[in-house]
Amino acid sequence: MTTPDGSWLTALVDGVVGLMHLIGAPGAGLAIALENLFPPLPSEAILPMAGLAAARGSFSLAEALFWTTAGSVVGAFALYGIGAWLGLPRLRAVVRRMPLLDVQDVDRTVAWFHRHGGKAVFFGRMLPIFRSLISIPAGVTRMPLVRFGLLTLAGSFLWNAVFVLSGYLLGEQWHIVEEHAGIVQYAVIVAVAGALIWFTVARVRQLRGRPADSDAA
Repeated sequence: MTTPDGSWLTALVDGVVGLMHLIGAPGAGLAIALENLFPPLPSEAILPMAGLAAARGSFSLAEALFWTTAGSVVGAFALYGIGAWLGLPRLRAVVRRMPLLDVQDVDRTVAWFHRHGGKAVFFGRMLPIFRSLISIPAGVTRMPLVRFGLLTLAGSFLWNAVFVLSGYLLGEQWHIVEEHAGIVQYAVIVAVAGALIWFTVARVRQLRGRPADSDAA
């Protein structure tokens, strides 16, 4: 199986297909767990392949949904563990050494996560890039494990079901899903890049204004 455009995605798809042929539905779960740990791997391509394999009879649709969701949860808990290990003291120490960042930025982010962390974890599981990274602040703030697990399970299942079912129903035309999902991913990347540029410009202006404010005082 190769992708229509012969891009770098071809090798990834071939590897995932080979893994699923080798160990069945758990191979799809393993691929999704790795995708959580390495966000550049596109779940938008892996999940439809699991659906396609189910349509071909390699395993059942229920197994595809179960194992891909299990892989999502396992990968999310691994990142949660990294966040918990990092913790607030280490995070503050790292931020102190970074230009343009302030410890108050950490405190504001933590306060926001305490207020909206549940929604962030649930909906974050359905956004490219954020679906992996959202587990780290959950670990840093020590969100209760049961709550984190249930929210991750629910959000991951919805995201996975859309793409697995698309691959199951579309069959060999699964790449249509990946193409449209890629547009969403690029939009998220552009939005994140724009937010980072805005933050950098605003923070530089703020830092330049501090000496003037001190002289005025």
